[in-house]
Amino acid sequence: MSRDRLYLFDTTLRDGAQTAGVEFSLEDKIAIIDLLEELGVDYIEGGYPGANPVDTAFFEKKRTRNATFTAFGMTKRAGRSAANDPGVQGLVNSAAAATCFVAKAWDYQVELALGSTTDEHLEGLADTVRTAASAGKEVLIDLEHFFDGFKANPEYALSCVTTALEAGARWVVLCDTNGGTMPSEVRTIVGTVLKFAPGEKLGIHPHDDTGQAVANALAAVETGVRQIQGTLNGLGERCGNANLVTLIPTLVLKPYYAERFETGITPEKLERLTHISRAFDDRLNRAPARQAPYVGAAAFATKAGIHASALLKDFSTYEHVPPETVGNERAIMVSQQAGKSNLLTALARHDIVLEKDDPRLEKLLSTVKEREAQGYSYDGADASFAVLARSVLGTLPSFFDVEHYRAMVERRHNAQGEEITVTEAVVKVRVDGQLLMSVAEGNGPVNALDQALRKDLGIYSSRIEDLELVDFKVRILDGGTGAVTRVLVESRDGSGERWSTIGVSSNIIDASFEALYESITYKLLKTEAVQSSSVLATARPAQKATG
Repeated sequence: MSRDRLYLFDTTLRDGAQTAGVEFSLEDKIAIIDLLEELGVDYIEGGYPGANPVDTAFFEKKRTRNATFTAFGMTKRAGRSAANDPGVQGLVNSAAAATCFVAKAWDYQVELALGSTTDEHLEGLADTVRTAASAGKEVLIDLEHFFDGFKANPEYALSCVTTALEAGARWVVLCDTNGGTMPSEVRTIVGTVLKFAPGEKLGIHPHDDTGQAVANALAAVETGVRQIQGTLNGLGERCGNANLVTLIPTLVLKPYYAERFETGITPEKLERLTHISRAFDDRLNRAPARQAPYVGAAAFATKAGIHASALLKDFSTYEHVPPETVGNERAIMVSQQAGKSNLLTALARHDIVLEKDDPRLEKLLSTVKEREAQGYSYDGADASFAVLARSVLGTLPSFFDVEHYRAMVERRHNAQGEEITVTEAVVKVRVDGQLLMSVAEGNGPVNALDQALRKDLGIYSSRIEDLELVDFKVRILDGGTGAVTRVLVESRDGSGERWSTIGVSSNIIDASFEALYESITYKLLKTEAVQSSSVLATARPAQKATG
C-alpha cells in the first residue's frame, strides 16, 4: 500500500527563541542546525532576517545541507507594494530557499492589531506570495489565529487559504496561535478546509496551551494535512509548541501512522533522537525532563516490584516501544540492567569496536554510570565520552600531563586611576618527559587558563593551532555557593568540526579546566588518527600502471 508523504517543519530557531529565558547566539543557531540535520527534518526555519543582528548574520549564507533553509517574516505592509517593502525584500534577498510569511486569518486581529481591512490584508497576502514566488522562493503562509478566526468568520478565514494558494503558495499552514483549540474542533475545521484546498498543500502549527499540541497535530494529519510544524522538546512561547521529539517517533513507530504515512526520518536517524534531545537541552543549559515521552531518563525506567519481574520475562509488558529504537535505554533499578547496546553504538561512532562479551565493556559501562551519578552527562559531550572510553579501554595515548596550574584574579587601579580586573594563569605540563611552563592573561580565569594551556605543548603545539573555544556553559547541579558545578565547553577547528567536552567539580575553575583539557586531548586524538591514515597511505605499495 502506498503511503502519503508527511513533511516536518522545525521552528525551534524562531518559536523556540520566544521561550522565556532562551536566547540563541549565532553559534547556538549553527549548532542546532546540525542537530536538526542529524534528525532529518524537511524544513528548518531560522528566524527573521533583519529583525536583529544575529538573524541577519545567520541568513547571509545557506546554513543547511539537506533540509530546506527557510526564512520567516511578515506579509507586506498596507500602503506599499511587496516589491517596495523592506521586510519582504529582506526575506526574498536572503540565502534561504523558502520563505514563510505570517498573515492574520482572524478578521478581529486584522482590524485590532493592523488597523486595516480584510480586503487590504488579502491583497497584501496575494502580492507578497507572488513577489516571493517570482523570485524563485518556495512560499509558505502561516495563517495566524486560523482556528479562532474560522470560528468567528469562516468565510474570511477560508478566503485567506484560497488567496494564498491562488497566488502561488506551496503550503498554507493553519495555526492554533492561542493553543486553545480541541482535537475534535481541529478535525471538524480541517475537514471543512479540505473542501477548498488539497491536503498536500496544508500544514498545521499547534501551540500547547491546553497540553494538546501533539494531539492536535495528529488530529490534523489524520484528517488530511501533510505538513507539521513544531520544535525540539516543545520549546516555544508561553506553554510551547508541538513537540517534534514526541511527534516523530509516534509517526514512525506506531503502526496506525507508519503504515499510512512516510517521513524523512530513517530508523538510523530515529536512534539518535534521545541524544539530540538531550544535547539540545545541554546547549540551552537546562536539565532534560526526566519524564519526557520516548527520550526522558525515566521513559523506560521501572522501579522494582511486579513490573520489573514482568519486564524481565517480556519487555513489552511495560514498554510501548523498544527503548533502543529512539536511542534511549531500559533502566530496571533492582538489577541495574541497562546500556550495553547503546554503549556499543556510541563507541562505534568513534571507530571503537568491541564485542558484546568483552569484559572491558562492563567496566566502561560501570564507569559511565558512576560518573553520571557524580554529575557528568555525556549526551551533550560526546568528545568527553570518546576520551573516557579510550582511557578505560587502555587505548588513550599519553599526550601530556598537567602537573600544576594556578589562576589569579586581581582587581586594582591602573595608572589612570581606573578600576580594572586582571586575570593571569600559570600552567605546567610535562610533554615527552619535558616540563613546560606557560603564563597567559585573559578576560577571566577560564580564558586565561585556556590560553596558557595551549600556549606551549611542545611537539603537539602545531596540531592545535586551529583549535578555538566557541562556547562555554555552566550549570549548578545543587544549591548553595559550594554546589557541584557542571561545565560544558564547545570547541571547533579548521575542518569545521565542533565537539563538546564536560567537567564536573565543586570548584568551577577545576570543572572548566577539566573540560578544556579534554577538548585539547580530543583534538590530538583527531590529529593522531589523521597522521596514522597518512602513514598507512604512504606505506601502501604503488599500483603498477596498466595500459
